[in-house]
This record gives sequence, C-alpha cells and structure tokens, in this order.
Amino acid sequence: MSTRAEAKRVAAISSDGNLNTAHAQTSRKGFCSVRHGLAVILHLCNFSINSHKMSLSIAMPAMVNDTAWPSPLNATAGRPSAGSQDGWNETLQQLEAVAPMYDWSPEIQGIILSSINYGSFLAPIPTGYIAGIFGAKYLVGVSLLLSSILALLVPLAADAGAVSLIVLRIAQGIAQVMVLTSEYSIWVKWAPPLEKNQLINTALSGELTGSFVTLLIGGFLCQTKGWPSIFYIFGGIGCACSFLWFPLVYDDPTNHPFISTGEKEYIVCSLAQQDSSPGWSLPIKAMMKSLPLWGILVFYFTEFWIISILMAYMPTYINSVLQANLRDSGILSALLLAVAFISSILGGLLADFLHSRKIFRLVTIRKLSTAIGVLIPSVVLVSLHWVRSSVSTSMGLWALSSSATTFCQIGALVNFLDIAPRYTGFLRGLSQVFAYVSGAISSTVAGYLISQDSEFGWRNVFLISVSINVSGLVFYLIFGQANVQDWATEQMFTQF
Repeated sequence: MSTRAEAKRVAAISSDGNLNTAHAQTSRKGFCSVRHGLAVILHLCNFSINSHKMSLSIAMPAMVNDTAWPSPLNATAGRPSAGSQDGWNETLQQLEAVAPMYDWSPEIQGIILSSINYGSFLAPIPTGYIAGIFGAKYLVGVSLLLSSILALLVPLAADAGAVSLIVLRIAQGIAQVMVLTSEYSIWVKWAPPLEKNQLINTALSGELTGSFVTLLIGGFLCQTKGWPSIFYIFGGIGCACSFLWFPLVYDDPTNHPFISTGEKEYIVCSLAQQDSSPGWSLPIKAMMKSLPLWGILVFYFTEFWIISILMAYMPTYINSVLQANLRDSGILSALLLAVAFISSILGGLLADFLHSRKIFRLVTIRKLSTAIGVLIPSVVLVSLHWVRSSVSTSMGLWALSSSATTFCQIGALVNFLDIAPRYTGFLRGLSQVFAYVSGAISSTVAGYLISQDSEFGWRNVFLISVSINVSGLVFYLIFGQANVQDWATEQMFTQF
C-alpha cells in the first residue's frame, strides 16, 4: 500500500496531465490497496448477479416433468434412447422426490426464462443518470440485496404458479440491470488512469466466474440436493456480498474510513486533471452529434449481437453439433468461461502496462484491443462449420475465441470512461440499451435460422454475426477517440 512519503512524491503532476515516474512506481505497489479490494468486492457482486441470472436456466430441466421437457435441436444428443427410457424415468422420479416438478409447456418455459430481460430496456438510462448524480454505493448495494432475496424466493414463486415466477423474474432482472449499470460510476473517482483497465476487468470478470461456477456445479446441485438448493445457495451468497458491500464501499476515496492517507492522496492526485464532477443537465444535442460516442454505441450493438448468441447457444451448439451430452456440454462451456476469465485479467494488466510505459497511446490501445477482440473470434466462427467433425479442434477454436473476445472489454466497451467521465453512468446505461436491443434481435434471428436448417443454420448464423461485428469494428476504428470530448468538459457543461 502507498506510504505518505510516496504520496508526496506523486503529488507533482506535469502540466500536460501525465503522471511522473514516482507516480508510476506508486501504482505498482498498490495491489493490496483499498481500490483493489473494491475491485474484488465488485467481482463478488458481479459473480452473484450472474449466478442469479443463470440459475433458472440450469434448474429448469429439473423443474419440469417428462411430458413438458423441451425438445433440443438434436433429440438424440440430449435425450436417452428408447432402450434407456426406464433409466430416464427413474432419474425423473428421483428428481421429483427431492423437489417439486411442474407441468410447464416449452412455450411457458421460454417465457419464464426470457422474463428476466423484460424490464432491461427501461432501467439502464435512469439508473445510470441517478448513479452519476448521487453515487452508486446504495444503488448497487440495495439492488444486489433485492436480487438475492428474490433468488431465495424463486421456489415459493414457482409453487404459486408460472405467473408469479414471471413477475419475480422481471423484478429481479431490473435489480440486476441496476447493479451492472451503476457500478461503472464508482471507477470515475476510484480508478487511477494507469490502473483503470486492471481494476475494471478484475471487477467485471466476476460475471465470468459466476457463469463458470453455476455451469460447473448447478446441475450437480439440482440432481443431488434438489433444484431449490441452487437458488438458496447463490441467493445466500448474494446476501452475504451485499452485507459486505455497505460497510466497506464508498463512492469517493476521500470519505473512506479505512483508506491510508498515502493511497487517498495518490488517487486524488492521479485524477486531478480529470473533470468528473456530476451535473444535473445533459448535453443531449452535443451527444447526438458526437461521432466518437456513436462509434462506441454502434460497436456495443454489433458486439453484443454476437456475444448474446454465444452466451445463449454455446451449450446448445456443443450438445447438438459436437454431439456432447448435456452434462459434458455444461462442463465444456464452463471451461471456456474459465479461459475467458484468465484472458480478461491478463488483458487488463497488459493494457495498463502498455499505457504506463507509454508504449502506445490510449486511443491506440483501445482500437488495437477492439480489433483483436473482433477479428480473431470472427475467423474462428467462420472456421467452425468446416471443423465441426472434430470435437477437440472445435473446442480449441472456441477457447481461442472466448479469450480473444475479452479484449473488447479493454477496448471500445470501456471507451465512454475516456471521452466523458462526467457522464459515465448515463452513457453506460445508454450503451446497455443498445446491447439489450441487439441481444433481443440476434437471439431471435439465430433461433429462426437454426430451426429452419439444422445443418447450415449454424453456418448462416455465424456468417451474419461476423459481418455485423466487423462492420461495427470498422465504424469504431474510423470514429473512435480516447480524449475527453468538448461537450463533457466543465467549460461546455456551463452552457447546457
């Protein structure tokens, strides 16, 4: 942790806003600091949110009876043969013995699973705006606690009926969006410029670990302890994280009771040149005319087109195309997320290293990372159709794609923090709207294409996704910037 002597040395900031050598030395000694502890706590929050989001998808097969079980795209891959039907019925009887089962049709199951997104379009923009004005501490903490309590109530809601469960999932989805939107506002006052990428990536990688753990143990819990156990365990973890959040997290380091004076001075000095004070009014007209902002928003739409498809259909692809059984497809999907988690952490450290050593300018790091995160997965997705006969080759390519995609998180996906730190919360909410709209459209299109042609449908899905994603990359490379825009400065703010 930084010492007072080091803080005095780093207090001198050059007139052009760059940190001096002593400043950089201090940043390298901060891995046991309060700011890194904050990143770990946010990691746990994101872990909880994503585990709540995925729990019902894992539990659903155990919640429905045999007649209501949804048919997979390749029935022979996911269901037992006629000769093993007795074993299948015995498994269902065991599941029913440890937990209740429901007569929900595939259509009802689809509505229940998708209901968590019904309120996602409404919450991001007002949540981001409020977080930018009043801070994110209580928004994140209360929303996480609400999502966790609702997770604990899922078994009761399911017993009450499908409508009750749908209403609960809509409320839970809104709470989760509030966490994922408002958490970015915290880094405006906590993340020194030379540590921004590693801190944000450490926090956001919690989404990957949440998915990884849920996929890895969710099926086991449902089979051995009953499907309600997955909601009780992950809901309890979320409650514990929210109780940890309130006493340990503060919106501003100057108000934190446990931070050292040296670290406080280091953070304040490093952000001295950044105008991040919130304002009530928004320069909407200037934002609408800002090509760098549109470059980010367009890329959010095109990138989440492909991310939404991969998150929704990766287990299905492994199950139906690579002919892995349902248990193995979950394990393989979890391993891909583990690879992505490692890549995410290393990518953040690499970006900060390149920036602190002045090897590349910040805008170069953003664009280069974005290009890596788009081009490598694009080549992989185009190639999958011709290597689908080899499970090992396909999974190797999936792992390469998963690791490369995380580079977008240190590229265009965090670029709004650079161009308008004052409006971070609002722009995060706005970008999420573009992402949710894209995800809703892409998942529908992918499902239609796959249902029309099981053999070439996947190829068409991948080719369309790659074309859209690359077009977004080109747009971002042309118009993307990393300097604070005029409409986001103090001088321009007074005019609105």
